[in-house]
Amino acid sequence: QVQLVESGGGLVQAGGSLRLSCAASGRFFSRYAMGWFRQAPGKEREFVAAVSWTSINTHYTDSVKGRFTISRDIAKNTVYLQMNSLKPEDTAVYYCAADPTWPLVAAPEYWGQGTQVTVSS
Repeated sequence: QVQLVESGGGLVQAGGSLRLSCAASGRFFSRYAMGWFRQAPGKEREFVAAVSWTSINTHYTDSVKGRFTISRDIAKNTVYLQMNSLKPEDTAVYYCAADPTWPLVAAPEYWGQGTQVTVSS
């Protein structure tokens, strides 16, 4: 069983930065692939970024490549999403997710409650 709690969302101007954190509890956290998804108003949830349990492999959706960085700290049981050069179209609720498989599947087994990110123009 894995529980995920996100934090770090907020309101930022276009061009600014935010860092999202996802604190995980669970005995086997280090063996799970972790990822971030987002859902904008009126749109379906979409994949943003993922990191393998070894941290060797990462994957990003094209729209955030070069701007977002996913990382994990096994000792702290935490996954991060550093978001730079934010755009209004990045506005969404961001969800942390975990699954035993890599590449991260479209419907991971575990989800956090979400954190709101709003980028003003």
